[in-house]
Amino acid sequence: MAQEPDDVWERFAIGLAEMARDLLAQDSVQTTLDRIVAHASVLITGVDEAGILTVRHGEVHALSATSDLVRTADRIQQDLREGPCFDAVVDRRQVYSIEDLREPHERWSRFAPELRKLGMGSSLGYLLFTEDDALGALNLYSRLPHAFDDMAQRAGWVLASHAAVAFSAARTHQQLSHALETRHEIGEAMGILMERHGLSEDTAFKALKKASQDRNIKLREIARQICRTGERPD
Repeated sequence: MAQEPDDVWERFAIGLAEMARDLLAQDSVQTTLDRIVAHASVLITGVDEAGILTVRHGEVHALSATSDLVRTADRIQQDLREGPCFDAVVDRRQVYSIEDLREPHERWSRFAPELRKLGMGSSLGYLLFTEDDALGALNLYSRLPHAFDDMAQRAGWVLASHAAVAFSAARTHQQLSHALETRHEIGEAMGILMERHGLSEDTAFKALKKASQDRNIKLREIARQICRTGERPD
């Protein structure tokens, strides 16, 4: 394989560094995902559209997309239960590609023609994963067949690796923030029960837990009700 020009890789490296700083600055999982697909459509040569999906219990969930065309492609993968990114998530394979959507494709015999009808010529799918978890798949689409050369495929893999780390970090941060907020609300509700109703700390927590179980409502929601009304849950 011919050596790629150094200046091309240098520009990509600079763009990747800028992407890393940009992703770190986002304040939610959704904005992180939206910025990942935006950067992918700019940094990877040949990309016209990009998106991120995940598969949970056999159901496709579109997490981010550059256009409605990508969302349509995601729905097709859901309906047919086949496609490069569907398989990337389900089979945990790191990279899938369709080089020419004009030609019959043995593995995705139904998906490939549908994607071609949308005006796409080639496609790449990358598993977004960390050491502990498979998070989803990054979809890259081009209107031209054979749009993704070796350099583009390698660049896509590098970008997907960085994106997976940023995705995982954003999700962990959101979970921690949610847990801390929940803990604060539960503590505040327990304080109300202890102060207004003379309950001990242990009894206050048991009252919250029992109300949650009896009503089949999350503990956090019970705590919010108490903070709002000041009433005992029972």
